[in-house]
This record gives sequence, C-alpha cells and structure tokens, in this order.
Amino acid sequence: MPEVKLAAEPRSEFGKGAARRLRRAHQIPAVLYGHGAQPVHLTLPGHATMMALKQSNVLLTLELQDGNTELALPKDIQRNPLRGEIEHVDLLLVRQGEKVTVDVRLHLVGDIVAGGLLTSETTSLSVQVEATAIPEQIEFDLSEFQIGSQIHAGQIPLPAGATLITDPQAMVFAVMAAGTSAEDAEDAEAEAEPVAAG
Repeated sequence: MPEVKLAAEPRSEFGKGAARRLRRAHQIPAVLYGHGAQPVHLTLPGHATMMALKQSNVLLTLELQDGNTELALPKDIQRNPLRGEIEHVDLLLVRQGEKVTVDVRLHLVGDIVAGGLLTSETTSLSVQVEATAIPEQIEFDLSEFQIGSQIHAGQIPLPAGATLITDPQAMVFAVMAAGTSAEDAEDAEAEAEPVAAG
C-alpha cells in the first residue's frame, strides 16, 4: 500500500479569499478529523499532495509543525470542475491497527474463455481492512469461468485480513457469448437470481 509523507501547517484563515491565496501560493487547504477530536485545519504542499492523491487509498503521514505525526486517509477531494485542480481535501485521522472501510479496485488477470465477452457491474469492492495494510488492488482470475458464468462479490478471494462489506450477492462480472445484447444479459441475470437466492 502506498504511504506518503506530507508537511502539514496549521491554517488560521478561512473563506474563499483565503483559499484562493493559498492555492496561488501552491498550497491546498485541508481539514483533519476523526476519533472525536476537534477538526484541525491545515495547509498541504500543492504539488506533493496532488501527486500523492493520484494513488487510491494512499496513507498519508502528516508531519506537523510541533514535531508530531498523524496518519490520515483522504475521504473527500474537491476539485475545480473546469481545471481539475484540487481545491480542498478532507482527511480522516486513523491509528495503527485500526480497521477502516475502503473501496479497493479490482485487477483482472487471465484470459476470458474463447468466444466470451465480459460485462462488469463495478470496478471495485468495499472491504474492511487495517488502515496501515490497505491493499492496492484485489486480483481476480477470469480464466476459469465459462460463458454464462456470473461472478458475485462473495466469490472473489480477498487479500489476507480483508473483510467484504459489499453485498456478497451483488453481481460483479458476467461472461456472455460475444454478440449477446445487454437486454439478453439482463434477462439471463434475472433468470439466475432465484437460483442464486436458493
């Protein structure tokens, strides 16, 4: 799992004008909250933060001015809708050994069966893991599934220490015959649901 150190400075000015001044100085306003503590308003270095947040579920080590450090996960990233620049970051305070719920992307390996077409309902699973051991991805091998197979969340092997939060019965992938329409796939799923429930 990626882990990045960022220098975090206290922030005492608020409002749109103050935020604009920070961004002009290549800094990003942020707030750190969690564990029942009062929210802490911070500024983060612009470029380093932007690069860090390109990674999903990155664990941030915030180096505070008093010499202490805090671990945090990004929970909400506000971006400029036109330019895509980061305007504000909400950070969740976490502790060593603490469990958190995160969405982890699925990484597909193996070749789909000849004549098969893969449809995907989601690109990630929601899991509970230790904050300091978040997997970068969940690998899933497609090669053993035949045309007509439906893969549900509960069938996907998880990394050690991870607990599935997504509904185990939620369909994640289906392997259709190439040329099958989306309507045919939905009909096949509907017909399969009573069987899956039973």
